Amino acid sequence: MQTRRILGTSGTSGISGPRRDSRAPRPLRPLRSLPARCGLALAAGALLATAACSPGSSTTTSTQDAALAALPRSTPSVLAPYYGQKLSWRACGVPGFECTTMKAPLDYAKPAAGDVRLAVARKKATGPGKRIGSLLVNPGGPGGSAIGYLQSYAGIGYPAAVRARYDMVAVDPRGVARSEPVKCLTGKEMDAYTQTDVTPDDRKETARLVDAYKDFADGCERRSSELLRHVSTVEAARDMDILRDALGDRKLTYVGASYGTFLGATYAGLFPKRVGRLVLDGALDPSLTARELNREQTEGFDTAFQSFAKDCVRHSDCPLGGRGTSPEQVGRNLKAFFTKLDASPLPAGDADGRRLGEALATTGVIAALYDEGSWPQLRDALTAAMKKKDGSGLLALADSYYERDPDGTYANLMFANAAVNCLDLPPAFSGPGEVEAAVPDFEKASPVFGEGLAWASLNCAYWPVRPTGEAHRIEAKGAAPIVVVGTTRDPATPYAWARSLAGQLSSATLLTYAGDGHTAYGRGSDCVDSAINRYLLEGTPPAEGKRCS
Repeated sequence: MQTRRILGTSGTSGISGPRRDSRAPRPLRPLRSLPARCGLALAAGALLATAACSPGSSTTTSTQDAALAALPRSTPSVLAPYYGQKLSWRACGVPGFECTTMKAPLDYAKPAAGDVRLAVARKKATGPGKRIGSLLVNPGGPGGSAIGYLQSYAGIGYPAAVRARYDMVAVDPRGVARSEPVKCLTGKEMDAYTQTDVTPDDRKETARLVDAYKDFADGCERRSSELLRHVSTVEAARDMDILRDALGDRKLTYVGASYGTFLGATYAGLFPKRVGRLVLDGALDPSLTARELNREQTEGFDTAFQSFAKDCVRHSDCPLGGRGTSPEQVGRNLKAFFTKLDASPLPAGDADGRRLGEALATTGVIAALYDEGSWPQLRDALTAAMKKKDGSGLLALADSYYERDPDGTYANLMFANAAVNCLDLPPAFSGPGEVEAAVPDFEKASPVFGEGLAWASLNCAYWPVRPTGEAHRIEAKGAAPIVVVGTTRDPATPYAWARSLAGQLSSATLLTYAGDGHTAYGRGSDCVDSAINRYLLEGTPPAEGKRCS
């Protein structure tokens, strides 16, 4: 489970403020490819947990060598047909938005070998005021639909002054949603997968978990074998540069959330001279290994849970403890509830017969931790499950995290999440023995979630494609000023990651939001929003060390 992307554990949160619809991607989720228990952030392939790798760490490489050294800083002539393409816009069903398709080489090393077709959408600048250019947005994942995010939130919910001056644009990255999506499992197979026990009690349960990861990987290989080799973040960043040129922009202006920050930082590392105004909100740390990312993200979810626990016991209806109960005891009470579910799942009123077991319940809890606005819903869901033996509320939270529709179909979020994460970084663990040895460290990071998130980090060990990336620092020397945003109690992208990324990027300024929830822009802080709006509209980054609450 690579933490780099917050595909994490139960990613229900996302940007709050003007809400996206229920299928709009949740900004950052872990990478996990397996049981729902770890949610998007870690589960899908492991988040990219980034926490603070020191510049000289032996686990990382500098921006000037390894993967980035071989990347072009200018446009190779062989790619001229892609950069020269003209986009043909058309109406696409949502009033005010236009859509088109662009092409990019499937394999940048062999451009003549074939194309991948990428879906693009935009909402043109509304005025008044002179148009500045295009503003590309990405909500994270990996695997979140940027077009869904644009049409349900960014294109209508971003500040009016920003939408007046920019064409709002989104491209679904290769392998995601409308852009030749990675396919892996059927709905029934995903139902079974998301219920797999990720806290194995014996060798038999461990073997079952390993088989689930292998079956997931085999399904992706059968249904998307060629594409799986070409969905890396580096390739997606190069696609964005083709789109920048096709839109007629000399430089890229971009707002990326969660995993979208890694995508944006990668672009800056590849094309520093083409960086315009970049906002990286809820930052990932590219210098961390998959294991470091997952462990750091585990700690981030624990931090968020502590905040939820303190809030919960202030309410008379908190099912985890009364006023004065310590967060540690609240955690022990929740863990005991999970243990009961492991032995005896609860009915959940599901038409397909699913019951609420430990894996889905854990995912449901983690999903709600992404956004403090979901805490009342989580409290109600836990009350129903613990006191009324009704698991439907937690199941609904888990389904929202996995983007499961009532008819039993799933969006391709989890498939793309695993595909990108497992290609970008070597696996966190090579087998069950390594996980067992690491469980105490993960449990130290989170007594409630640590064991499950450690096992969820095993999924990439069985991936059918060898990784093409590795942990590395990104400096982007020569880039224009970049704004990195970090939230102090962000569950999915720990604040330490934002500090680390801002320290790596040569031109970055760190904007801090002292608060809860995943990401900060558009979540209710006038201080944060005003600073970012000014940067996007005037090009003036916030003062170094600026802190909002």
